[in-house]
Amino acid sequence: MYICALMHSGRTILDDRRFDLTMTRLCHQLVENHGAFHESCMVGIQSRGVLLANKLYKTLQAVSGSSDLEYGKLDITFYRDDFRHREKPLKASSTEMEFLIEGKKVILVDDVLYTGRTVQAAMTALRDYGRPASVELLVLIDRRFNRHLPIRANYVGMQVDAVDEAYVKVDWNFDDSGQNRVLIYSAKQEND
Repeated sequence: MYICALMHSGRTILDDRRFDLTMTRLCHQLVENHGAFHESCMVGIQSRGVLLANKLYKTLQAVSGSSDLEYGKLDITFYRDDFRHREKPLKASSTEMEFLIEGKKVILVDDVLYTGRTVQAAMTALRDYGRPASVELLVLIDRRFNRHLPIRANYVGMQVDAVDEAYVKVDWNFDDSGQNRVLIYSAKQEND
């Protein structure tokens, strides 16, 4: 009975209050390591990494008082190693990068780090915008097991140890009517 309930409703592993604390902590870590962001830029990975990056960007402006941080949104659809092996065509998102990353410290943002393949595709896509001085990875959730590639995050909101069948989902509060939270399911839901 409990397993079925968990499978359909999920279990909250990061509630709204802790979510906000985690976002603030990540922003303070970025300020500590990047100062006023004069030589840094933030790039959110489309589509779910952009949702996190949008919130981070707003929180960073409030925490640091700086508006010097360049921010872009990167689509990786055609850089994925599986885009030709899908049953249905992938839907591309838009890339919004009005700057080059040449010589900059790039903060790459995604919501969940699992196999590492999304990050690999993003790093390949970034090459079209120059050669950065460095690339750091920020993720809200790091699923430590089942990494396919030797990729790790520099900034982590929360680490989750989950088996292959488990699914981590970030629920975003877009209109202030709900809560930001992270749920874990025993298996991926069909409508996700």
